[in-house]
Amino acid sequence: GASPLTSVRYAGAPWELGLSETHQTLRANDLRDKVRLQTDGGLKTGLDVVKAAILGAESFGFGTGPMVALGCKYLRICHLNNCATGVATQHSVLRQKHYVGTVERAVNYFMFIAMETREWMAKLGVTQLTDLIGRTDLLTVLEGETTKQKSLDLSQILSDGNVPKDKPQFCLKPHNMPYDKGELAEQMVADLLPAIENRTGGRFSYQVKNIHRSIGARLSGEIARRYGNEGLGDSPVTLELTGTAGQSFGVWNVNGLDMHLIGDANDYVAKGMSGGTIAINPPKDVSFDTHKATIIGNTCLYGATGGQLFAAGRAGERFAVRNSGAFAVVEGVGDHGCEYMTSGSVCVLGDTGVNFGAGMTGGVAFVLDQDRHFIDRYNHDLIDTYRLMPEAMESYALYLQSMIEKHVAVTGSPRGREILRDFADYLPYFWMIKPKASDLATLINSLSAAA
Repeated sequence: GASPLTSVRYAGAPWELGLSETHQTLRANDLRDKVRLQTDGGLKTGLDVVKAAILGAESFGFGTGPMVALGCKYLRICHLNNCATGVATQHSVLRQKHYVGTVERAVNYFMFIAMETREWMAKLGVTQLTDLIGRTDLLTVLEGETTKQKSLDLSQILSDGNVPKDKPQFCLKPHNMPYDKGELAEQMVADLLPAIENRTGGRFSYQVKNIHRSIGARLSGEIARRYGNEGLGDSPVTLELTGTAGQSFGVWNVNGLDMHLIGDANDYVAKGMSGGTIAINPPKDVSFDTHKATIIGNTCLYGATGGQLFAAGRAGERFAVRNSGAFAVVEGVGDHGCEYMTSGSVCVLGDTGVNFGAGMTGGVAFVLDQDRHFIDRYNHDLIDTYRLMPEAMESYALYLQSMIEKHVAVTGSPRGREILRDFADYLPYFWMIKPKASDLATLINSLSAAA
């Protein structure tokens, strides 16, 4: 529903084609019993569910239907922050006055889907949904009303691919054993569990390599299982790490877990984090300018709701996408920075790629623009930019200074030290970026409350 009409009409292929081919290919290669096959893309009714099951699906995704149940009217302006029904917007007036969606509406919609599905199953004489999967004999190809429709050959969709009938039609295994055993992550849990359970805190040191993925996730799970969103409070555990971290370093980080990495990290750093502090800086003996080198990968802080991230180097593309509460300082970003951001604070002590702030509807960002290229690189649809020199912006300048001070305190960043040392000289080169829907007069109060 959010896609432009050109994307809907002239891109992609019907799910029926991909689903049928995938189901046949998995069966032909003796993999169907190991894979759970889901389809979505315009499913709206119980009949859609039944047809998808017949073509090979056992799981079904719904997007547009539930959105309509919650009030969406298909205006296709989701990215402009002015949704007339208050569904896809951070604009408080639109949400308060026009949003009518409730949990009960969504539940009721899916109850009707389930009811219609059961009715069609009864008509077909089956008692379980799994009895429908792969039963293409229950479908008949219609003749077609137009010459173009009549020329279509749909026989391959209804084919079983000449696969023996006794081969599985749906997934039989509850899960596949992961190839990555996560030995380091499990070792960390064993070492830190007493400190977590007794709330004694402590510092623990480890070497990491790029084969070690999702470092911190297991520990965050153990903390959340015992203490929920509050975490460990005033007795956090700290990981002091050295090396190159694999993908998703600090994913889902929670309050009570702080991680300091000397080295660099791959994509998805701090994805979905809700608390704690993640700091990444290069070794002290490097000979290059650290603020010009990439230290973390793409799509960092994706969907984060809280916590702090400090990186003494550059980030890749799509930094802080869908950030909705995290506090972050980094020394350069690639394209699409702060895309769809709804809350939080981001400071970039360097240049950015193109399309900065696309779809940004909340929070605030600061960008150091010494080359004066930023005006051509940010997305002009939803955000406003301000200089921090006027006296009326003094509170925001002080907030920016405090962000950099935290960054230096945690990472020892040479770039941050240089800026603080000559802060008055650097200040004219900073832009403050806020969504057009935010009130400049009250934004600083919101930032202070969040801090």
